[in-house]
Parts: sequence; C-alpha cells; structure tokens
Amino acid sequence: MRVCVVGSGGREHVLADVLGRTADVVVTPGNPGIPGSTGTAPEDVDADLFVIGPEAPLVDGLADRLRAQGKLVFGPGADGARLEGSKAWMKEVLEAAGVPTARYRAFDHDEVDAAVAYLETLPGPWVVKTDGLAAGKGVLVAHTIDEAAADVRAKLAGESFGAAGRRVVIEEGFTGPELSVLAICDGRQAIALAPAQDFKRVGDGDQGPNTGGMGAYSPVPLAGPDVVARIMEEAVTPTLRELSRRGIDYRGVLYAGMMLTAGGPRVIEFNVRFGDPEAQVVLPRIETDLAQLLAEAAAGDLRTEPRFAADAAVIVVCAAEGYPASTRTGDVIEGFDEARAVPGVELYCAGVARDDRGRLVTAGGRVLGVTARAGDLRTARQRAYEAAERLRWPGIHFRRDIAAEAAGVPVR
Repeated sequence: MRVCVVGSGGREHVLADVLGRTADVVVTPGNPGIPGSTGTAPEDVDADLFVIGPEAPLVDGLADRLRAQGKLVFGPGADGARLEGSKAWMKEVLEAAGVPTARYRAFDHDEVDAAVAYLETLPGPWVVKTDGLAAGKGVLVAHTIDEAAADVRAKLAGESFGAAGRRVVIEEGFTGPELSVLAICDGRQAIALAPAQDFKRVGDGDQGPNTGGMGAYSPVPLAGPDVVARIMEEAVTPTLRELSRRGIDYRGVLYAGMMLTAGGPRVIEFNVRFGDPEAQVVLPRIETDLAQLLAEAAAGDLRTEPRFAADAAVIVVCAAEGYPASTRTGDVIEGFDEARAVPGVELYCAGVARDDRGRLVTAGGRVLGVTARAGDLRTARQRAYEAAERLRWPGIHFRRDIAAEAAGVPVR
C-alpha cells in the first residue's frame, strides 16, 4: 500500500514512521527531517490512502477535495472538522448529544460587556477560548476574574488572535487530571487507541502560557480500561451518533480532551486529528498494522481491533528560544545523532529546516520531539531526558516535569 501523509510536523513524522512499517509512505510537504518528504501538492500525489495530519487543511476541506477525486482519505470533511474549527459549534453538538461538558456561552466581538457579565455568573476558575483555530494556544484558564475579563477583551478586539479570537467561548473551569483519548472512527463506530496525558503549558508545574504541547506519556496509570470505556460510552460514541444524525459521515480521528473530575469524565475539547505530541507516544506502541486500520476507517468498514505493546513511551518537546511567543529560528541543531543514540529513543522533527550548508536548523517553535520507549514509565522518562540533554542550540528549552508524577520521581 502507498500512503500519503499530509503535514509537516512531529505528528506527521511519527505517522510516516509507524505507517512505514507496512506501507510505502510519502509526506507532503514534510520537512528535511522526515524521510519521504516531497513538496508535491496532495491532489497531485498518487497514493492508495491519504492521511491528513493537521487541523487547518481539514477545516479548509482538503479531505472533501481528495474524496471528490475518488481518493481514499482518513480525515473528516469540512463539515465534521467544524468540531475543531468552531468551539461554539462543538459545544452545541455536545449539548445535543448529551455529552458531559462544562457550562458555556459564546460571545461575538460586539458583546464584550455581556461576556464580562457572564464571567461574573461563574464560580471560577474561568476558561476563555478562541472560537477559531489558534494552534493550541487560544485557551486561557484564569484564576482571577480580572485576568479572565482582560483576556476576553483582548480576544474580542482581535488583539491576541486576530479573527480567530473575535468570537469566544467562556466556560466554567473544572479541576482534575487531564486525559487524551484518540478514537478511530469510520462514520458509524469508533475504537479507542491507548490513552495518553499531555502537558500544554510551557513551564514546569503547568506555569506560563498554553502551547501546542510540551510533552506526553502513555500509558496513563490512572486511566485503565474501565475509564476509557466510560469515555467512549459517554463522550465519543454519542458525539459520533449526533454527527451522523446531522448527515456528517465522520471518518478520521476524534480526539477527546477529557478532565477526570470528581463527578466523572468531562469533555474539555474535541479535536479532529491525531494529537501532537500524544501521537508520538501512542502510535509507536501500536502493534497492529496502522495502514490497514486507517484504510478500514477511511472506507467506512472498521474491523481491526488495535493492539498495543506492554511498554511505556514518554516524549519531551524541545522548543526554540521565545516559544510560544516570538520564536527565534535559524540556529544550528547540534547533538542530533548523540541524542538518537540513547537506547529506545527516536527523534521526531517538527520545526526544522536545512541551511545553505546542509545543516539542520531550527525553523519553528516546537523543534524536536524526543520520544523514548522502555519497559516502564520511569525508565522511558529517564531515557527521554538523557537524550534531550544531548541536544544543543541557543535558547533551547524543555519542561523538566513530563511524566514525573506518574512515574513517581521528583523533578530536579
């Protein structure tokens, strides 16, 4: 089977790597660190299966255009991708489906006073989200109402996220551990992959602004089969059923971002693609033929039950100076081969390029994902940090507490 992976980041690198176990893979546009990368437009690629990585082309209708050409595509059409393209619409779908989630209201740019007044009806913490796409950075969890109100004003004025933020969703805040469950959907049914837990804030102890994700691990000790089954029953399956009721044939990943509250699992968000960096710890552990699994889902005939290795994986994301605000680029990446030499380690390239001397340089905020596998979480974590410490470029930074609590180790 020939598979075309669409995208250019760490998620696409791991997709190409795991799909490549059984298939011939090309990646478009890819990046210089991903084997098989090509600048060819997806519509011009000859492949048996297309797997679309990022959310933006899905929201833009790439899956629809490819299907109109008779291609087999893993990824929802623009109608289903609205789950991520509009958080207000997502909440409407969840409400109609009876899915447990936070109380909310959506406000447009001319409703600033009403939005601030709504904040005052919630007990806090307060969650303020851009309605549109913001690369995972459009969410603020505020612990004072003044902070929440200032964020609402900045977003609705277009100051912080432009047009994507000129409509906001305000939610009540929940407390509890977060969990990511990626479900493979064929339009009628959904099958869960191994769960993961990710770390969204830029700094240790969940401090600083939100990012696209600074690390993750899998499996998650607090999320056994019973927890995953409950999430599928209460969140994923009802959502898929509601989408079908609306005439949406959803074939792709349904990524449930959950919070495990004292009252049970609650949906924080749904995304319409593999999580990044969750994919880099979930997919390497899969023992099933991923190409076959995704092809079945794309064809609307999901039959394969995914199996996972009984080991653990941890990813530490190494970022460029300034991320997630203004990001410095063009710095030479040193220590790549030394990091990859650590047993059980793979490096997934995200924000990288080649300079005029052929050297690998930084070209984005999240530069490299260091994924390590081992028989247990503690050893996997140790290997990931050993490899991350071998990487060098000016301003490199990464969190020091990824998977620390789950592995039962202190943060140094």
